[in-house]
Amino acid sequence: MVVFPKRQLALAVALSVQAAAGSAQQATTVAATAAAAPMEEIVVAALPIRDSQQAAIMAKRDADNYVDVVSADTIGRFPDQNLADSLARVPGLAVERDQGQARYVNFRGAPFRYTSLSINGIQLPGAENGRVPRFDSFPAVITGRIEANKAITAAMPGESIAGYINIDTFSPFAKEGFGMALDIGTGKQDLGDGDIDTGSLRLSWSNDNWGVMVYGSKDSREQVTDNREYDLTMDAATGLRNVNEIQFRNYLVERENKAYGGQLEYRFDDGISRVFVSNLYSEFVDHEQRNQFVFGLQDGAGAMGSNVTPGDSGYEPLVLVQRWLQDGEYSNSTDTTTLGADFQLGEWLLETRLNYTETDNKLDLPIILSAGGTVAADYDVSDLQDPSMTLYQRFTTTPLDLSDVSYSTHLGMPLSSLLEVESTQWQLDGSREWRGFGLDHRLQVGVRLDQRESEGYALSTSRSPLPAGIDIDSFNTNKPWDSDFDNGVGGTYYDNAGLLDAWIEAAGGSIAAPVADDLIVQIEEDITAFYAMNTSQFSWGSLVYGVRVENTDYTSSGPDANYSDSFTNVLPSVHWNYDLTEDQKLRVSLTSGISRPTYNEWRASASVNALSETISGGNPALEAEEAWGMDVSWEWYLGDGSLLAVGGFYRDIDNVIYNAVSTIDAGIYSPANTGETWDFIGTVNGDDGYLQGLELNLIAQFTDVFGIDYDNPLSGFGFSANASVLDSEFTTLEGEEFSLPGTSDLVYNASFYYENESFSARLNYQYRDDWLTATESAGMAQYWAPQKRLDLSLRYTLPVELPGAEVSLYFNANNLTDAVDERYTGSEDTPDQVERYGRRYQAGVRVNF
Repeated sequence: MVVFPKRQLALAVALSVQAAAGSAQQATTVAATAAAAPMEEIVVAALPIRDSQQAAIMAKRDADNYVDVVSADTIGRFPDQNLADSLARVPGLAVERDQGQARYVNFRGAPFRYTSLSINGIQLPGAENGRVPRFDSFPAVITGRIEANKAITAAMPGESIAGYINIDTFSPFAKEGFGMALDIGTGKQDLGDGDIDTGSLRLSWSNDNWGVMVYGSKDSREQVTDNREYDLTMDAATGLRNVNEIQFRNYLVERENKAYGGQLEYRFDDGISRVFVSNLYSEFVDHEQRNQFVFGLQDGAGAMGSNVTPGDSGYEPLVLVQRWLQDGEYSNSTDTTTLGADFQLGEWLLETRLNYTETDNKLDLPIILSAGGTVAADYDVSDLQDPSMTLYQRFTTTPLDLSDVSYSTHLGMPLSSLLEVESTQWQLDGSREWRGFGLDHRLQVGVRLDQRESEGYALSTSRSPLPAGIDIDSFNTNKPWDSDFDNGVGGTYYDNAGLLDAWIEAAGGSIAAPVADDLIVQIEEDITAFYAMNTSQFSWGSLVYGVRVENTDYTSSGPDANYSDSFTNVLPSVHWNYDLTEDQKLRVSLTSGISRPTYNEWRASASVNALSETISGGNPALEAEEAWGMDVSWEWYLGDGSLLAVGGFYRDIDNVIYNAVSTIDAGIYSPANTGETWDFIGTVNGDDGYLQGLELNLIAQFTDVFGIDYDNPLSGFGFSANASVLDSEFTTLEGEEFSLPGTSDLVYNASFYYENESFSARLNYQYRDDWLTATESAGMAQYWAPQKRLDLSLRYTLPVELPGAEVSLYFNANNLTDAVDERYTGSEDTPDQVERYGRRYQAGVRVNF
């Protein structure tokens, strides 16, 4: 029978991560070791921050590739809302936020698509477009550890130009016998006084052979998003701003993450063989009520045959007004089930997995647009983060209430999109130890088959008169907006839910518009991969070398024709790990990778957006982006829990995918708009791309750096900081040069903490400077301005223990500086959006049994 001895947390986590830090696929031997060796029961140590950092550092040190690891305790010690927040502290990683909440990851300043995501070694299709992983749909509480691989091996998915992230969920054998982890929390969003509620429960039981675990989590939060948007240009003659349009927006947002799943596993008496089945369902829902007013200053001036007067402030006698009201919802989900088995066959350890995954991404935005309103207005945008406006009756200075504006036209505009992806994967990995040429080796080979089917449609829009009999003004609650901005226009909330119900009833029970054939997404994709990799052990370290071959066969079906193609990529890699001294390591890696187009980009159709007057077309002939690169890192292990590391990397990228813009007659795609000039946006392949950077990482515990004894009160202090200097560029077909979307020149994080046996406090600061979000043309280059976040986390373990259980209290405070996020077009002198969300506070209790 297998024995399960207890060990300290650091050793337990490190042994389970050690060589697996590369990936679950790469870690065939590690899985064998985990199955053969006695299982570790994770015991909460006296100083969990220190111990978890020690485990992560040990895993990094023993890995065969360039990797950074975040352990579960480290996640628990930060006030994280989701996995994107957790990953933001890995050197070289930065997050992109939506309404203040982390959603995507820019791995080393690369576009989202350059990073692949796996759960327990199974690569998942991105729910949003088949490729891009969204990390806000995976709550941090389900995670055992995160492995951020910066230099990929042949055993990892080739679709990893920037990096490969593997998330290991909790194991039923993490504790012997019965285990329970309970977390209940509540809090408030400062702006709007919205409720925040969290809860999670994990139950597990294991003996020598059987292990079972179930878990569930739910995270809900209400917030107000205060938003101002602009259309600003610079006047060539005076150098002053032209204020063409100001939008006052206020969103009532309710967001919810929920996840549940479990695992049943049987381990045989030989300590190697096992069979298991696991399931994970994760869902993110974003419910938004929009209250928006658009003030067209240039539209009013143009109606009088003139232009706005350049300058940050002024008076316009005629301003055209629009009102946008919405009660809509975004959602995405992932449901993945894996059946797996590990067994010994002669000298070979074999691991096989069969996985079925469904992802679902939906958008439903029913908008009521009222147009044709007129006012006069004083305006002042000298403070771009807090513009002001006062309304008058047109051509006068007689004050006017916003609710008294009369609109000539009321339109109903239902917007929707849908993408459903089904993926069936089978993979077989084998490894064996062998000796030759006087050296010890480990050979790994594998095959992976992934069949995907995607169905849905791109953004579908329609515009028609609102049914008669709906009195929109009767749904005005007259409640002023919760706002930290100037609300001189007098914005009030509307009962958007009631208004939507009235619209649906007046429309006969449904407002859904038929989906045009040219919006349909229907793609079948088969990916076949083979790899072989060998690890040779030398007295000075190790050499890992191998090759991966991936064949892609796809068919994109459109309304008029189908497009099919097949291509093969050969992806070699070499990793040289040299032990300079007992505490210093030098790594050099040469790698290659690809990035396939998203399903929306590969679709054989086009979509029309009447709101922005743009037409987006798919390009089923797009080629996959191809890259080769080099990584160099020097690592100095200052102690069990301290590290100084310096690294550099370079990626050469061909066939860079970007959006190209031209203008066409809208009637080609939308007969109702014949004669109107709209923008046509389509994806094409560019040239000469590169991504490069330097990374610095310091983790310093006072016991290691200053030689302080553990019984000294100062031994509880620690500090960590990392910084990345990044640069990227690619050339469009027109010869223009841009940075890659997502590249900030500078990204850094710093945290300072103190902990003892019962109390811990951690202050964390994150910064990233400007980065490009859109690359249509030089005139439309859109950037996010620098973003900063300051968070505080406090923990206290109660001195009284329940039978077999530990109880702790926690307090999290996020966005302590009340940061304002700003986006601009062209330069910071012409922002097009500023948003604020307020601070967030949360307190709760955790029980571990």
